[in-house]
Amino acid sequence: MQGCDTIFDKILAREIPASIVYEDDDVLAFKDLHPQAKIHVLVIPKRRATSLHDLKDQPAANVGAFMIAVAKVAGHLGLAHDRSGYRVVLNTGPHSGQTVFYVHAHILGGEPLGSFGK
Repeated sequence: MQGCDTIFDKILAREIPASIVYEDDDVLAFKDLHPQAKIHVLVIPKRRATSLHDLKDQPAANVGAFMIAVAKVAGHLGLAHDRSGYRVVLNTGPHSGQTVFYVHAHILGGEPLGSFGK
């Protein structure tokens, strides 16, 4: 289920190309290869964790920096300027649909999104 070198590790190491839209000292953001919305960007922290659940073991400042960076990326993408909104999704574990076991936030927007639930 979990390996040391995920596709995100390889993207960070620049071993695999990605359409990077934002980078700072804490995160890297790039376009999802299989977008689920008009805008679909993944944000990964440069400090590795397997899932959201594993962030509990990191200093609060690192987790806060990650969440602030997600908001910065959304702003950089123009999603926060018109206040129409965007969605942030963090899948945790295989039952949630997490397929890459490296914590990452999906930012989805640029169009009206359907509601969750059944």
